[in-house]
Amino acid sequence: MNKWLNRDLISIADYSSEEASFVLDAAISLKRDPGQVARLAEGKTLAMLFEKQSLRTRVTFETAMTQMGGHGIYLQPADIGLGTREPVKDIARCLARWCQAIMARTYKHETIVELAEYADIQVINALSDWEHPCQALADFQALREHLGELRGRTLAYVGDGNNVAHSLMLLAAKLGMNCTIGCPADYAPDAKITEQASAFATATGATIQVLHDPIAAVTGADAVYTDVWTSMGQEKEREERLRVFPPFQINAELLSYANPGALIMHCLPAHRGEEITDEAVESKYSVIFDEAENRLHAQKAVLALGMGWLPD
Repeated sequence: MNKWLNRDLISIADYSSEEASFVLDAAISLKRDPGQVARLAEGKTLAMLFEKQSLRTRVTFETAMTQMGGHGIYLQPADIGLGTREPVKDIARCLARWCQAIMARTYKHETIVELAEYADIQVINALSDWEHPCQALADFQALREHLGELRGRTLAYVGDGNNVAHSLMLLAAKLGMNCTIGCPADYAPDAKITEQASAFATATGATIQVLHDPIAAVTGADAVYTDVWTSMGQEKEREERLRVFPPFQINAELLSYANPGALIMHCLPAHRGEEITDEAVESKYSVIFDEAENRLHAQKAVLALGMGWLPD
């Protein structure tokens, strides 16, 4: 029996270390030879549920389905009203009768959990307030491409301990890569995620740290990552966040404490001049647009595996 068939991706924690590595291998294989799955999704439809604006998520999922011979249907908030116009469980069961997979970009993580509970087709977390597993897979594909073996290497994330930070911590731990989060004290990752990542890290020999000194966080790092300081849904906190976060900006001075040639990473969209300088984004060490490209390949791997494909 193929364990990947209709396999949901709700959290990075759902993958074993071996499975996470396998998905990355599949993504790298598809990047090299996309023709392997050129007709895999023929006659199949991906329902794409959005509660938030999107560039990378919409374009890469829809493009992945097109390149595999299938179709993606974009459903904006006004089309469906997740949990308002009708219950999430009803939406899930209807979509499961018509489509072969669902991806959802939501505010509440519980919405994606409920979709997966009631839909007997593949459900993919394309971002929630708790995690962003598709982004983490794309990021670690880029890390593998540029650093090779990740065990013993160190990823430093500086900024808000948000959904992206959660998924990065979990995937680093699963793959044996050290991960240090540098953040203001009141903006740390959720303690449960930190504990979970630390437990995974114990098994792989990695270390997980949460520090509140940005210099200490990036010292010795092989890659330095950041995200916007104010995510969608947090607009009322923007002024306070702009007051607290400036010491955590990725700039030339902060990068000087990382290892020479440390990779510069960002999930985008970037607010240049806030969490990262224009100079850092455009640096020769920036792999930001490799990460963006890899959203296509990593998500295509998740979709293709869910449709029964296995790499040679």
